[in-house]
Amino acid sequence: MSGTTPSPIELPFSGKYDLDHATRYAHKHGDGLARRLSNWRDQHLARRALQIAGAPTLVLDLPCGAGRFWPVLAEHPSRVIVAADSSTDMLQVATTTQPPEIIARVRTLRTSAFDIDLPDRSVDCVFSMRLLHHIGEAQHRLAMLREFHRVSRDSVIVSLWLDGNYKAWKRKRLEQDRSRVEHRQYQNRHVLPAAQVEKEFTQAGFKITSRLDFLPFYAMWRVYVLSKDEA
Repeated sequence: MSGTTPSPIELPFSGKYDLDHATRYAHKHGDGLARRLSNWRDQHLARRALQIAGAPTLVLDLPCGAGRFWPVLAEHPSRVIVAADSSTDMLQVATTTQPPEIIARVRTLRTSAFDIDLPDRSVDCVFSMRLLHHIGEAQHRLAMLREFHRVSRDSVIVSLWLDGNYKAWKRKRLEQDRSRVEHRQYQNRHVLPAAQVEKEFTQAGFKITSRLDFLPFYAMWRVYVLSKDEA
């Protein structure tokens, strides 16, 4: 059972995750040396974040996408993985491309991050990689974070893009040039100031346990380990 009222939030890009897109997404992180190195670093940070969170044994992977982080999550021998996504096609691709021994550790769930179809305090940890940077509106981020707070008993792990580094500066200049040429109105990836997003974590009822940067002062990616503030 989810929250008391269904969430009306529907992100503009969510409909793109059809079977063709999901299939391409399943393979893109192994496409070329740069992406393989990036994936290795992502998995290293995920592994470290899970250790900091106390090696939770019941983890909600949301959105699970094509199951990219399942091998890392499955490294804990007694961990149960609830793999959730709003896209049925993503779930189908994940459960047909990951190794059978990993799939055997996974329970799948089609649900929205804004209205998670699970009871309160039903998992030890919510593991949410590469979602928050898609959420441009503060009220939408808060709605999602509060759902994470509701279903988690202890911790939340999230990754997002932050300002104040070389790649963020470079992206800002690129987007300014694109806007002038293409007159684009909607962006589905957002770079946030650290102070702003950390304030939102507090508003949603979390304390920051750890900050893990992909490459300090260069890359935009940061992983946060959050714990529930029960005060």
